[in-house]
Amino acid sequence: MTTNPAEFTGDQYLSLHLLETLVAVLPVRDENGMPKEISLGGDVRTMITSQARRRAERTHSRNRANAGDGPLAGYAMGLRTREWAKITATALEAHGWPRTEALATAKGVLNGVGLKFGDKPNTADLTKVLLFAPENAGQVLADYLHGNRPAIADWTAEYLTVQSAAAERKARATARRRAQAKARKEGTPLPIEEPFAASADEEGTEEEKLPTLPREVREAVLGALAPRDAIDIALYGRFLAEIADSPNVDGAVQTAHAFTVQPAEHIDDFYSAADDAKLDRRDRARANALDHLDAAEDSGAGMTGYQSLVSGTFYRHAVLDRHKLRANLRASGMAAAEVEAAAVAAEREVVDAFVNSQPRAKTNTTASAGSLPKLVMAFDGKRPFNYGLAFETAIFEEDEGPASLQATRRLLAQHALVTRKRDDITPARLLTYDLAVERLLAEAAAAGTLPGSEVDTVEELTRP
Repeated sequence: MTTNPAEFTGDQYLSLHLLETLVAVLPVRDENGMPKEISLGGDVRTMITSQARRRAERTHSRNRANAGDGPLAGYAMGLRTREWAKITATALEAHGWPRTEALATAKGVLNGVGLKFGDKPNTADLTKVLLFAPENAGQVLADYLHGNRPAIADWTAEYLTVQSAAAERKARATARRRAQAKARKEGTPLPIEEPFAASADEEGTEEEKLPTLPREVREAVLGALAPRDAIDIALYGRFLAEIADSPNVDGAVQTAHAFTVQPAEHIDDFYSAADDAKLDRRDRARANALDHLDAAEDSGAGMTGYQSLVSGTFYRHAVLDRHKLRANLRASGMAAAEVEAAAVAAEREVVDAFVNSQPRAKTNTTASAGSLPKLVMAFDGKRPFNYGLAFETAIFEEDEGPASLQATRRLLAQHALVTRKRDDITPARLLTYDLAVERLLAEAAAAGTLPGSEVDTVEELTRP
């Protein structure tokens, strides 16, 4: 779906580029708790995944909007969770439903549209997949279920009966297989089959035997879970394979993995944690010379260990497709008169989140959330422009000086080169919070080599 030029005539893509220097942090880690890495230009670099960046930016914007702050204040936002059945059940309880009936009904109708639930006691009320839906989806669904309670109750009763029978068949089949496996292992005769026990071919699956959800109920459930006017779903998209007829959204924001412009710098930091109670006893014992033996028993750390930390200057890149954003907003059902204002507000918020958000891992122990970018570059174009390969050759600070300054020079030179050779790109808008980078920009401006202009606020990074 394309945007009508009469509605929007600006450049389609907003390209964002950022340099930030992080010291002794761990914004994202692998399954072993180690920093993530990627090889580029023959050198290993530290990497921050696009998934970590997108979550940081999306939740930054959602929290601001829900708090009534920022350009998206007052707009609907989304929530990505496995707890939609529990959220819906809580809303039904507010209507006076008993908790057991509310939860069973919520799980039933969600299961009826294709969402499966966990197999373990602690996941039985959670969908197997995360579902990104408008924050009020649970309330909208609960209101519908409450308004149609008699019909829903009849279907739920049938659903629970069939579900219970299917679970019983599955349990018998599982017990039979275990007994047969045990008999084979011990070399004893196989247990005799129960006369009417289901064969392996007759077991089927719970989902195949469930009653079909009435069409009008299915439409109501899908309507509640539909993206509707949630701005962050229009921005970041969603994909839900479990429900074939549920509308998926191709997001308007593209995010690249961030990586260091110099080779990876990791340390395994040894730490020791004190046991306050033990140290209090030791201090009291030292005050009494007769208790010196007990004081010795209370010496030493309460716990020791290692944590991996990284340092470096990272290059980040993201793109906003302005046409796609407007198309998504229109497809969500937003009134045509409201689309342009919402798109402009969303663009401003995307830039703010790109500049100001950080992944939350190790925030308290590294204070990473307080970092400010060395340089932010924004420009418009008829296609996206990724300048990551300007750093294919790693920067070696012992030879070239501070990585952030060398990276700034490379980024400016790259944009000057591209704008000189292409007419589908605009001069850059540049923002810095670093004194050394600001001096560098001033020198380039004075020499007439700055490929754009410096701005003083995040808001000025967006399209005029």
